[in-house]
Amino acid sequence: MLDCLVADLGLIDYSSAVALQRDLHQRVVTGELPALLLLLQHPHVYTLGRRGTETDILASPDTIHELGAEVYHTDRGGEVTYHGPGQLVGYPILDLRAAGLGPLAYVRALERVIISTLAELGIHATSEGRPTGVWVDDAKIAAIGVRVSRGVTMHGFALNVNPDLTYFNHIVPCGMPNASVTSVAEQEVALEVSGVIDIFSKRFADILGYSLIHTTLSALTEQNLPVVSTAQRRL
Repeated sequence: MLDCLVADLGLIDYSSAVALQRDLHQRVVTGELPALLLLLQHPHVYTLGRRGTETDILASPDTIHELGAEVYHTDRGGEVTYHGPGQLVGYPILDLRAAGLGPLAYVRALERVIISTLAELGIHATSEGRPTGVWVDDAKIAAIGVRVSRGVTMHGFALNVNPDLTYFNHIVPCGMPNASVTSVAEQEVALEVSGVIDIFSKRFADILGYSLIHTTLSALTEQNLPVVSTAQRRL
């Protein structure tokens, strides 16, 4: 079974998270680090993926400023989405060849992990017959947008736990004008993001076949991080 370092980074701004991913991605590509799973939240930000267009943001720059949000163009797949407090964002950095997965199979595996996590919370969700992501009835509860470079993944998913869903009113989510969004809280399950992390991590390990080792941001940024250190504990 392959090792995967998992770190709860707390609240981190989007540009810092992207810079961190790029550094860690390179270290996974070279084999310096094993697979990684970064779990975090972002301050309010709208991100446009490779297929995103400015017209998918419905609010004016002044309104975006009043909302306390930023707009960020990024290199993940997909269109525009929102990230903010109350959302569990996950950035797996995995060598797909080592995991025996192609890009599409990897996305489908992420969907299964999220669906299984929600099932443990008593929420029936699906991806069958739907655009990429995870849905509860006709409302999207989790978005997925990834990038694969040199066989290693970046970016990942955003699961709405208890965010302020009104922020989605200012965009065309994932380029779908008639799409609605929902959250764990809206499904009448009262949990904070911290209450979902352990469930998600275990489902991720089971479905993708990893042995998880918990670590910290400070340990990850050390250039000589060993596979297992005193800052880590194995599940």
